[in-house]
Amino acid sequence: MLGNGWRLVLLPWYEHIGGQVKQAGVLHADETGWRVNGRSVWLWCFTTKRATYYMIHQSRGSPALSQFFTTAFDGVLVTDFWSAYNAVACTDRQVCISHLLRELVAVDEHNTSSGWCQFSKKLKRLVRDGLRLKRRDDISLETQTRRAKRITDRLTEQVEWESEDKDVRRVVKRLRKHREAFFAFLDYKDVPPDNNHAEREILPAVIMRKNSLCNQSARGADVQAILMSIYRTVNLRGIDPLEAIVSALREYVRTGSLPPLPGK
Repeated sequence: MLGNGWRLVLLPWYEHIGGQVKQAGVLHADETGWRVNGRSVWLWCFTTKRATYYMIHQSRGSPALSQFFTTAFDGVLVTDFWSAYNAVACTDRQVCISHLLRELVAVDEHNTSSGWCQFSKKLKRLVRDGLRLKRRDDISLETQTRRAKRITDRLTEQVEWESEDKDVRRVVKRLRKHREAFFAFLDYKDVPPDNNHAEREILPAVIMRKNSLCNQSARGADVQAILMSIYRTVNLRGIDPLEAIVSALREYVRTGSLPPLPGK
């Protein structure tokens, strides 16, 4: 593991990655449990197609997000349904439709009441109609807009659904809370209907957590976040991460200056 001196050398790359992801038009975010010196903390992942920024923080809520989003985010934030993201000031939000579909299927396995089955069937059909519309590239913008409006109108019907079934009431509550973020992907060409990218980018950290037992100190956690951010970002750009880091450190030793982050 790099010592504190090399952490400071690579810090400009880490800060540059953070600045890049904050300037993206579409930003994916996710978080997972972590441990530092035996204490539970959280590893946050903010990622785009070209950069991934990890941050280890004691909070899973607004304190961590306030530290990352120091200003309003001028783009679309794609996340799961974790309520802390609702406090982020951004141009628009998209919640992960895949999470919703998986939940509906899971509840189908144990809840066979007529109230739930009717609600679940209608909501799954609505979501899948939205996904099919997203994939259509053979219709005019006018037709796309008209069909998108029909889908959002149908969502309003689901939001107003009345039922005594506890699962229906729970999902309806979620729909009401996130109704503006369900079909944002229909309004933006580059916004996906799911948060799969963030889940893929946080997976290496999950694997590392199992193998390394996280970090034994706060300084180690800082180094971890810096190295993982650089490694994943350079990897996303099709460059060998180890070779890039070693080459940069050699140049720093030779010239006293860190070269630009590869693959800008």
